[in-house]
Amino acid sequence: MKFEIMRHRLLDGLNDVMKAVSSKTTIPILNGIKLEVTEEGLHLTGSDSDITIQTFIKAEENGEQVIRVIEEGTIVVQARMFNEIVRKLPTSDVEIEITENFHTHIRSGKSEFHIIGQDASEYPLLPEIQDDRNFVIPADLLKSLVRETVFAISTSESRPVLTGVHWEVKNGELTCVATDSHRLARRKTKLEQLPEGEYSAVIPGKSLSELSKILGDSSQPVQIVMTNQQVLFKTSNVLFYSRLLEGNYPDTSRLIPTEYNTTVTMDGKALFQAIDRASLMAREERNNIVQFTSLEGNVVEISSSSPEIGKVEEKIKTTLIEGEELKISFSAKYMMDALKAVGGHDVKVQFTGAMRPFILNSIHDDSVLQLIVPVRTY
Repeated sequence: MKFEIMRHRLLDGLNDVMKAVSSKTTIPILNGIKLEVTEEGLHLTGSDSDITIQTFIKAEENGEQVIRVIEEGTIVVQARMFNEIVRKLPTSDVEIEITENFHTHIRSGKSEFHIIGQDASEYPLLPEIQDDRNFVIPADLLKSLVRETVFAISTSESRPVLTGVHWEVKNGELTCVATDSHRLARRKTKLEQLPEGEYSAVIPGKSLSELSKILGDSSQPVQIVMTNQQVLFKTSNVLFYSRLLEGNYPDTSRLIPTEYNTTVTMDGKALFQAIDRASLMAREERNNIVQFTSLEGNVVEISSSSPEIGKVEEKIKTTLIEGEELKISFSAKYMMDALKAVGGHDVKVQFTGAMRPFILNSIHDDSVLQLIVPVRTY
């Protein structure tokens, strides 16, 4: 195997597949990445057995030769070492040659590295996926779905299914829900050409976060294929496989209140900044709690106190307060995360009482819903 490649294109591909390589793997060959070069170009594959990423670099792009293939072949090289070497090579051209016993020679300018590779036939094959349940989603919408939900997953392994986001396809609509049992994030979106029937999957939050990084600023369509154990996200040059989480995701629809005693409409950005300031005091306390109190004249007060340091109070004008007076306490971090997900628009916050979960969403768009469980402070 022997080929020459533009260094920046090789680095781009490595940046993607390295996201799937873990130093904690129990399968030694997964410490490596697989290189497979053919006349068409170079396939790079990285995996930790939960996530597998394969990226393809075409030999020719937009009439420009990116790879010159001298001899086709395949090899597995130690991922972190190979990545570091390529990153530090002195020129923009790289030559890679494999000789007998998997000896790998990497040349660039006057620099030459020799590393020992491994037999690629021992590297796990890509999962086989039947694409009977597939649909297409624009990359920017997919990134929004992830950004608006994945922060609310659980970080505790005591209930593994809650460390993922529940994707459900039903009646031509995709609903994504994440919860750690103290808060919930839900995003709904209508999609064209969704497959018939109802089905759902719980996708690990970690997988979705890594996928979002790979998509970058792309607005290309992403094909999504779901099976019972795997999901595949396919772009023009990347295949991203993730295993699904096992177990039944709780029915979260019952958690969302249908009646409200108090509704506050206000500028989301002003509320975010006031809570951010109040959390300076709250942060000194272990649980980072702020109070939200409705006052007369469409005003709310955001306050927080710490016995050792002092207290902060800030009044904010709202657009409208309807219903009963209210005093409620909640985690500053949870509320700021929720406001970030909704965006800096005018928001509607709906309360059912001081100790019942409350919801917030944008007044312009109810496709994103955030729910937070309050905290008892007395």
